[in-house]
Amino acid sequence: MAFRKMLPIAVLAALLFAPAAAQAKYRVGLSEQNASMFDQPRWQALKLKRVRYIVPWNWRQSGFDRDAVIHFMNRAHTEGQDVLVTFSSARGCWTGSRYRKGRRLCKAPSARAYRSSFRAFDDLFPWVKTYSVWNEVNHMSQPTYRKPALAVRYYDVLRKEAKRRRFRVMAADVLDTSNMRSYLRRFMARAKGKPRLWGLHNYQDVNRRTSADTRLMLDMVPGEVWLTETGGLVKFGSGRQFRYNESRAKARTKWMFTLANRYDTRQRGLRSKITRLFVYKWFGEERGARFDAGLVDPDGSPRKAFSVFRKNAIRHR
Repeated sequence: MAFRKMLPIAVLAALLFAPAAAQAKYRVGLSEQNASMFDQPRWQALKLKRVRYIVPWNWRQSGFDRDAVIHFMNRAHTEGQDVLVTFSSARGCWTGSRYRKGRRLCKAPSARAYRSSFRAFDDLFPWVKTYSVWNEVNHMSQPTYRKPALAVRYYDVLRKEAKRRRFRVMAADVLDTSNMRSYLRRFMARAKGKPRLWGLHNYQDVNRRTSADTRLMLDMVPGEVWLTETGGLVKFGSGRQFRYNESRAKARTKWMFTLANRYDTRQRGLRSKITRLFVYKWFGEERGARFDAGLVDPDGSPRKAFSVFRKNAIRHR
C-alpha cells in the first residue's frame, strides 16, 4: 500500500522536474586572459568547469608571453578547468590597412613554424582536450583575413597532430561579420577530414538582438558549434550606440542565453547545434576603454549583467 501511495508522487515529481532536465544541453564557460579570475570568490562560487584562453602563436619568443601562458595554464589546470586553447596572431599586431598607422603588421607563420610552436605548447600541457586553429580567422586584424587557404593550412597541421596526440580540433573560429558566409564556403571547400567542430563569435546577433548570423552558421556547418566568444557589450567604440551602459549589457546577456537555448538542439533545416558557450569576459575595463564586455569591474565588483550570467551559468555548468 505504501508503494502504491508513493507512486503518483514520484510520477508527479518526475513531471515537475522534466522541464529542468530537458533544459538546454550546452555548457557554459568563460573566456578570460587574466589568471586572477581563479582567485575571485564569485567565480569560485559558480563552480564552472570550462575556460577559453587565447595564446599568441609565437608565445615562446617573448619572456612575458611565455611566463603569462604558463602561469594561466597551470592555474587553470589546478582549478580543474577544461581549457579551450585558441591560437592567434602575435600580441599587438594587426593586418587590416585601417590599423597600420602606429602598429606593426601581423606576419603569418609558416605551417612549419606553427607546428613547432604547437608541439612545444602541447608538450607542456598534454592534458588539453580541444584546440581552436586560429582566433577570428575572418577578421581584418588577423593574417588569415581573406586567406581561408591559410587557415586551412593551420587546420591541417592540428588535424594531423590530433591523430597522434588525441585532442579535438576546432576548424574555423569566425566572427559574425559580413564576410562570414563566403569565408566559410571557401574554407569548407578546401578542408579535409570532414570537420565537425566550429567556433562562432556572435557579438552582432547578441548586441543587436537578432539571430540571422547564428542561424546562418548553424545552417552552413555540420556537427557542433561552440560560441567561443560572446557577450553583452558594456561599451564599444566611440559612438553613441554602444557607449557605456550596464543596463543594455544586462539585457543583451539575457538575449545571448535566449539564442543559445533556442539552438542547443538541431532544428529543422539546420546542420548543427550549439553545445558550448564562452562569455567574454570576466573582468571589465577601466572607464574610457574602447572595448568592455566584463561581467565584473576591474576590482571584482559585480555589474548588472552578472546576475543574469550567474543564473544561467549555474544551470549549464
